Amino acid sequence: MESPFNMQMIDTLKKVFGFQDFRPNQEAIIKNVLEKKDVFAVMPTGGGKSLCYQLPARMVKGVTVVISPLISLMKDQVDAALENGLTAAFINSSLKPHEMSGVYRGMKNHELELLYIAPERFAMHGFLETLKEIPVALFAIDEAHCISEWGHDFRPDYLSLSNITKTFPDIPVAAFTATATTRVQNDIISKLGLRAPFIVRASFNRGNLFYRVESKRGLETQLLEYLCAHPGEPGIIYRTTRDSVSDLADTLSAHGIKALPYHAGLTQEERKANQEAFNRDEVNIIVATIAFGMGIDKSNVRFVIHADLPKNIEGYYQETGRAGRDGEPADCILFFGRGDIPKIRYFIDRIADERERSIALEKLRQTVKYASHNVCRRRQLLEYFGERYKDENCKTCDICTGTVKMVDITIDAQIVMSAISRTDQRFGAGHIIDIVTGADTKRIRGFQHDKIKTYGAGRHKDKNHWRFIVDELLAQDVINQDGDRYPVLKITEKGRGILFGNEKISALKREETKKKRHARAGSEFEPFDEVLFKSLRTLRKKLADEQKVPPYVIFSDRTLHEMCRYYPAALTDMVKISGVGDAKLERYGADFTEMIRAYLDENPGITVPEAPSFVASARPVVKKARGETFEKTYELFVKGLSTGQISKARNLAESTITGHIEQLIMDGRDIEIGRLVDAEKRDKIGNLFLTLQSWELNPVIDHFKGTVSYDEAKFVRAYMRRK
Repeated sequence: MESPFNMQMIDTLKKVFGFQDFRPNQEAIIKNVLEKKDVFAVMPTGGGKSLCYQLPARMVKGVTVVISPLISLMKDQVDAALENGLTAAFINSSLKPHEMSGVYRGMKNHELELLYIAPERFAMHGFLETLKEIPVALFAIDEAHCISEWGHDFRPDYLSLSNITKTFPDIPVAAFTATATTRVQNDIISKLGLRAPFIVRASFNRGNLFYRVESKRGLETQLLEYLCAHPGEPGIIYRTTRDSVSDLADTLSAHGIKALPYHAGLTQEERKANQEAFNRDEVNIIVATIAFGMGIDKSNVRFVIHADLPKNIEGYYQETGRAGRDGEPADCILFFGRGDIPKIRYFIDRIADERERSIALEKLRQTVKYASHNVCRRRQLLEYFGERYKDENCKTCDICTGTVKMVDITIDAQIVMSAISRTDQRFGAGHIIDIVTGADTKRIRGFQHDKIKTYGAGRHKDKNHWRFIVDELLAQDVINQDGDRYPVLKITEKGRGILFGNEKISALKREETKKKRHARAGSEFEPFDEVLFKSLRTLRKKLADEQKVPPYVIFSDRTLHEMCRYYPAALTDMVKISGVGDAKLERYGADFTEMIRAYLDENPGITVPEAPSFVASARPVVKKARGETFEKTYELFVKGLSTGQISKARNLAESTITGHIEQLIMDGRDIEIGRLVDAEKRDKIGNLFLTLQSWELNPVIDHFKGTVSYDEAKFVRAYMRRK
């Protein structure tokens, strides 16, 4: 029998967040937090870290202080919490003085469950004094690897967080990160001074991600081919330099693909505008340097492409982790060319500290190994983080889904090494391949390399094959690259044995098989009605624009996919869908069930399947206005405050307040509609709704050509629906 404590956790999980079960490790972490124990958790991106502190924030008295590194992420985090019915706010330099005062007032009046701040804010003396005056329930530190100099994204401002346990000895601390080796983990625990923490190292395995490495040939053509095969899907493309980011964004735009750049050379306003456009699904593609990412909480990114070689595995893993945060299938593609290696080496060689330079070189070597070895990508990544992958075939990487066979490449290896030897080991891979394939270039003629015996010895095979041979010889230490900006190929001791016929060499040759993401063999992901999904995605975007939040904050792709499998046409069905909590059910349930009903009416041949097995435990639909946050808005409205004044007083977005009032009207509360919309305008809006025989807002807004706001139309619609 479940204890009352456990039952309360599960009840909160269902009612507030709309989930039926905890993901792995969440329940254990939450129990330890609620028992006021310190926690250190390594959880992959998309593993549900935020729930581990948001759910306790609802259950305990006091504010949960969340320390997050990028202010650009905070607004989205707060919006997502507000949509779930939590009271949340943030403090950072983007707030105006009166807005900041409102947050402080909310803290002191015990009105906040969640407060998001940057580490710099915590270090401020005045802020610490304020925190001492209010009941703090928990400190949650996100991206905790930033405190470790062994981590891939060390930030000196995080070091001030080592004072938390000294300043607040009785308050539990929970530290979270998506990437940490055991060494980084121990460093974080030591620097934060965590007290006998409950430690979780969740699996780094992201089963919904498909990993693929492709040889970089004609990069722009390769990218366009992929993007044209995945129209309308949101994705991130990483490049190493600002110029390459801008050039690629321009190229994609010229081909009709909505893409924007993001790099440190843009103004702060440009970066913010481009990120918001991507978050709100106004553009599909963001082309970025690694400056972009930690500030992104977008759950429906369907692919992450690295168009250049990453510097280290930790960064690569974290960047690919921005794909498929909703748990749905997503692609992670790396375009690998050996020409990227000297570009990275150029910067590594300029690191003054010898030890730091040595670490950077080793990390680069590991990244090259990942990209060039024909070994399961998933196994390589997991082994890097000290995790053993037991399955022989992961079914979700290019190696495991391609046709792979062992082939003898001794003769081809000898041809390549003969060309290297006969040119005195003074040339790079491109020139050697030109010699082998018999290319007629000015450089070859100038050095008279068209006269050597090996010239044209491999013209019967294309350049891609010889690039494969060179990559394999490098990977197996038969040859190596020497030099920084212009590396040349040299034959190793092992290579000499093969060149002179004393040894043989084999390689795994693979042929990729292209498979549709939603229908991979062995995949746990079920198909869904893609036509309905497009309609629901359009509705989600419209509602998100009205609420001034990113679409994924309304519902994730995963939640929409589930709707497109089970067709919930009534609120009693919608309550069973994962990700639909009480607040979202009240706010959006009617719109989505109405669209699904209409779709089923238009398509009578659709068979509605039985709902999932957890239906029996689904919670009842609550029809009355609930929660302290709605009541607080109602009290202030009755006192005569406008929606704008209530927004400032509560430090909540005005769209959230108007959403409260819309729901209060629907629930039959005593809301004086005349204070919101004057009588003449109300009659005109109401008559138009009756004429249109639809509750859609956009036709109303368009009809009145800007003289009627979304909020006015919403209030009248709610008033008419109630009646």
